[in-house]
Amino acid sequence: MLDNAIAERVNGILKDEYLLNKQILNLIDVEKELSKSVKMYNTERPHMSINMLTPNEAHQKTGEIKRVWKNGYVKTYM
Repeated sequence: MLDNAIAERVNGILKDEYLLNKQILNLIDVEKELSKSVKMYNTERPHMSINMLTPNEAHQKTGEIKRVWKNGYVKTYM
């Protein structure tokens, strides 16, 4: 159930922050814009839930990373 909520959150962020004001006319444009958006989401956008790191930075870190979800749920990864 949590996996679906995370996927829906990511989809909403991609749509609202990266794709909302783009004029997309065909499937090729969709693929290009979505690819750029996902790359920016993973490499440039810090996330509060992983201590203001980008997802790429969090995946490269060694040691403990605390993930804090908005509902207060905390999970520690090692």
